[in-house]
Amino acid sequence: MAEKLTYSYETIFIVDASLEEDAVKALVEKFTGLISKNGTDIQIDEWGKRRLAYEINDKTEGYYVLVDFSSDGDFPKELDRQYRITDGILRTIIIRKDS
Repeated sequence: MAEKLTYSYETIFIVDASLEEDAVKALVEKFTGLISKNGTDIQIDEWGKRRLAYEINDKTEGYYVLVDFSSDGDFPKELDRQYRITDGILRTIIIRKDS
């Protein structure tokens, strides 16, 4: 069986900052844990609470988290699906870096 290729990715997700501090922390841990479980070479950079460039769902602030990781090509699809079905996530982006 052929070996799966791994690629480098970068994702940013913005958590609704109007949630309680424990809820924000739980969402950050949920997604960083999911990425840690399915990826390698993980670097997590929590930017913290920042003002949004424009309102999203009447919110003006969000809690930003940047994660660099490596994984196979299937995992980012599942990560995106998890982002979409989770309440409290305002915006996300997953980018495959050039190798």
